Amino acid sequence: MSNFFSRLSTPLRLMRVAGRQVYARYFDELQHFDGNARAICRQVVDGTWNGTFYTTSLGHYDYFWMRDFGTVAGPLVSIGEREKVHKTLRWALKHYRAANHVTICIDPNGRAFNAPGRQSIDALPWLVHSLAISKYPLTKTDKAFLNRRIKVYCKKYLQTYSGHLKKRRLFNELRDAVHYDRSAYALALTGRLSIAAGELGLTFPYPPNRYAEELISHYWTGQYFRTDAETDDFSAECALMPFFLGVIRDKNKAASTFDYILKSKLETPYPLKYSNGKLKFRYRFMMGPIAMPNYTGDTIWTWHATFYLHLLKRYKRPEYKVEYDKFASLIERHGNYPELVNPDGSWYYAPFYRADPGMVWAALFLSLPIPKE
Repeated sequence: MSNFFSRLSTPLRLMRVAGRQVYARYFDELQHFDGNARAICRQVVDGTWNGTFYTTSLGHYDYFWMRDFGTVAGPLVSIGEREKVHKTLRWALKHYRAANHVTICIDPNGRAFNAPGRQSIDALPWLVHSLAISKYPLTKTDKAFLNRRIKVYCKKYLQTYSGHLKKRRLFNELRDAVHYDRSAYALALTGRLSIAAGELGLTFPYPPNRYAEELISHYWTGQYFRTDAETDDFSAECALMPFFLGVIRDKNKAASTFDYILKSKLETPYPLKYSNGKLKFRYRFMMGPIAMPNYTGDTIWTWHATFYLHLLKRYKRPEYKVEYDKFASLIERHGNYPELVNPDGSWYYAPFYRADPGMVWAALFLSLPIPKE
């Protein structure tokens, strides 16, 4: 019943989100932090801690977003914030258990909901990943709840015998403005769920290598992992996330991906453009090119930039310092950590939306080593 009431209240939560977005677009001023890129990011990360949990940003995203927090749980631990990460996860688990569901969002009052309205295939994987990477001490109650949600996840999203993704379903994922058909990102997150579940002593019925093999046999183009089962074009989260999460550890494939990014100038003038601009999708309501022009086209998403920088460092690429310095200059240009910017680096605006300031993603940048001169 709690799951039912959680779903029933979702429209109210979404109305609040939409209202804050429009208000921020026309009335909120952008805050400017002093200092270099790392000092700016430190202030942003500190500001997103509200004493109970890490909010998603210092702007209209004043609530918990499982996906965003999942990407920074490890980096936050690495910069000395394990206790706050555990407090956030304890708070989130409490409200997920009350809702009997793992949603992508929880509002400041602890009400679980999905944005932009449909269930997200990556909410549970990011939760389990965060628990594993932060070494969260699970209780028996936590484990029982997570094992139940894993069973639901498998039934809803995976084919019974193979464990592969079911054909297109109307769920959300990182690129939540469009409808994908079995994206490489969703496949990578399922692979990471399998790995992390094993690390935590949870029960996931399919081995991690099943998802690595599927990515290599059906998604590798020879240069990068393609977007989904229908689309061969480049999309940053689909190309990078299999490596970022360690589902794929092939250094030659990583090198081919980095070479493609350089050849296609996707890191120019700043890392990293979302796509090569060729993608054509069926967009979600009010998230298409009229309401949100170029929202996920060749705009530069700071999230992807930090995934890219982490991978350049991990694979010891010579361009790491150049790309690090370029991205640092973007942060210093704005005196903030923006959600996304236009291809020329200017702040992104749409008729009813402004890229949010002060993203918790700044933790990803802070956890990067400073390049040697």
